[in-house]
Amino acid sequence: MSILMVNEYADFNTLKELLGATDGNLASHTKALEKAEYIKVEKQFIGRKPNTRYSVTKLGKVEFQKHIEALEKLINKQ
Repeated sequence: MSILMVNEYADFNTLKELLGATDGNLASHTKALEKAEYIKVEKQFIGRKPNTRYSVTKLGKVEFQKHIEALEKLINKQ
């Protein structure tokens, strides 16, 4: 998810490569994030090829920051 925090968006193949995920695994995770409204999904065609790209929503950014803060609290307790 951090790639989306640095870049404006990432496409399916980029995420798949960076995460080392299978098509099915990545699809299920992105569907869950979309359902929670943490990411926005845009489908388009580039030439004749379908392209799906993902961007983080405002809610997604807030929740990601909360997650990072919770992890930092856990790390700092040790």
